[in-house]
Amino acid sequence: MFPIRRNRRLRTNAAIRGLVRETIITPNDFLVPLFIVEGKGIKEEIASMPNYYRYSLDLLRDEVKTLWNLGLKSVLLFVKVDDALKDNKGNEALNPNGLMQRAIKTVKDICPDMLVMTDVALDPFSSYGHDGIIENGKIINDATVEVLAEMSISHAEAGVDFVAPSDMMDGRILGIREGLDQSNFLDVGIMSYSAKYASAFYGPFRDALDSAPVDMINVPKDKKTYQMDFANRDEAIRETEMDINEGADIVMVKPGLSYLDIVRDIRNSFEIPIAVYQVSGEYAMLKAAAEKGWLDHDSVMLEQITSIKRAGADIIASYFAKDVVKLIS
Repeated sequence: MFPIRRNRRLRTNAAIRGLVRETIITPNDFLVPLFIVEGKGIKEEIASMPNYYRYSLDLLRDEVKTLWNLGLKSVLLFVKVDDALKDNKGNEALNPNGLMQRAIKTVKDICPDMLVMTDVALDPFSSYGHDGIIENGKIINDATVEVLAEMSISHAEAGVDFVAPSDMMDGRILGIREGLDQSNFLDVGIMSYSAKYASAFYGPFRDALDSAPVDMINVPKDKKTYQMDFANRDEAIRETEMDINEGADIVMVKPGLSYLDIVRDIRNSFEIPIAVYQVSGEYAMLKAAAEKGWLDHDSVMLEQITSIKRAGADIIASYFAKDVVKLIS
């Protein structure tokens, strides 16, 4: 009798669905972004990212303990820099006693086995909100790469495990790798934002760090001269291949959900760990829709995370990490 093969047999109940499930989410999948600010006793909710916070270093210690106890073993650090410390060349980024350097030491002090990655880009330190040095209305590539290499060495001296350049300057992975190696930081890895698109999904993140491009004469109004055009697909393969050849240990696609075709292309093209950043706009949209009662928060959250891993991601940087881990456990 037709049909002999009935695929629905493998969907009959939760037990069989779990047994044949192809994509399994675990705490080991996640990289947790953390926002750090100066001060004491600060746990400050980000208005455009409900239930996500900026932490002062003293309360960062408590958050790191919480993450570790949940089985979340990797963090990605970002710092919100005081405006008075910002300039066009990101000099504060090289301060050995800067906020990022102290944040690295704080995490390693409270939890030595926590894997620490750090954002390497000038925009949090730039008076113009750009990822590079500006001269005559343009982002200067090579001079920026030199600063990024120095920044990476400074993070390595503070004890970082991986640096994560998010700037999209040409040649920066080679510049950083050579700088680290020449400074004898051979074991410090590089997670490159290899396919980072000029996306409208970054708005809440820029609120969190006060790092949006400023509206001034002779300052580019957006980041489209260095971040990728979201209409392009093949270009992501070229960018990723270049970063691998220059020494990247992990490559990243950013944003997440709208770029899962890019994730699968890279997975099919290269044998290298792939990270995906589920960005602030993706987080904020679900929070807003759930608050309105239009979507079931936890169900959609888990579906989104699963789709990212199913597409080929080995690592998922997500503001939902704690929520997902609590849900699946």
